[in-house]
Amino acid sequence: MNEIISLKDIVVDYDGEPVLTGLSLDIHDKEFVTFLGPSGCGKTTTLRVIAGFEQPKSGNVFFNGKDITALPPYKRQMNTVFQKYALFPHLNVFENVAFGLRLKKLPEKEIKSRVLEMLEVVGLKGYERRNISRMSGGQQQRVAIARGLANHPKVLLLDEPLGALDLKLRKEMQLELKRLQQAMDITFIYVTHDQEEALTMSDTVVVMNQGDIQQIGSPEDIYNEPQNAFVADFIGESNIIDGVMLKDFQVGFAGNEFTCVDSGFEKNESVQVVVRPEDIQVVPAIRGQLTGIVKDVIFKGVHFEMHVEQAGYEWIIHSTQASQPGELIGMNIGPDEIHIMHRMEG
Repeated sequence: MNEIISLKDIVVDYDGEPVLTGLSLDIHDKEFVTFLGPSGCGKTTTLRVIAGFEQPKSGNVFFNGKDITALPPYKRQMNTVFQKYALFPHLNVFENVAFGLRLKKLPEKEIKSRVLEMLEVVGLKGYERRNISRMSGGQQQRVAIARGLANHPKVLLLDEPLGALDLKLRKEMQLELKRLQQAMDITFIYVTHDQEEALTMSDTVVVMNQGDIQQIGSPEDIYNEPQNAFVADFIGESNIIDGVMLKDFQVGFAGNEFTCVDSGFEKNESVQVVVRPEDIQVVPAIRGQLTGIVKDVIFKGVHFEMHVEQAGYEWIIHSTQASQPGELIGMNIGPDEIHIMHRMEG
């Protein structure tokens, strides 16, 4: 895939406080890319730098190989959909979508054609004359997206646009946004702190923390092969345990030795071990590689979450079968379910 946007050594600070600390990133054409991280990690600032709303202290922004760092937002081939939508309450649906096209002084016939096309794409055909104030949050969001797409941008930037929606509608819109991106065949760059959103919609996830990129990869890679403890802990729930890499394919942790699929570490290197809660098999204590006491059990709908104390460590286990608090259980962990990381302090 061709690179459509490249960020090179971007530095941004607010009143001397660093926000982005030399960030570099390539985004490929027609990808759905998500910036994911906690509040204050720099993801929205990165989006604003791409859009042109934020000028970096140093570094460069390239679009199709051309330096656009100094180019104002309205001259960039991209549009932004904000969390609060920024719709005009005094204009109906048609006029909201047509707003940017009228600023470009396009012929009325073309404006009408584009607006009706975009409303059909977002599932709002027939809503042209509807008052904005009489539309639901999900419908308003679709209007904002239609307005963003009407200018035929090469890139659509979305800054936490689902944050104001209820859970059910948010899940529906996650799938709708992915469908729209594929139908329009353009690049979407999405900002969220919600791991499920990122994993559901994205081709590529960029995990950020404290102004730095922690990992870039597919949702599967990010979840199954976290590169450090921050990623492992932030993307879903994880058991992160101190261990020792005894030799290739052999690791010791929690008072036992386990076969794993990792190699290339120093012999007896201090490492961190990641085991996902759903990857622990609960068995009778006599058959377990590890044994522990169930402290509590929480019903989560599709599974039970159990907290299990073992040798001073509290494990999290997700299982469709619930054990009882106070019960001694066995825990088995297969080689493929153990992921080894170089030790990261803190």
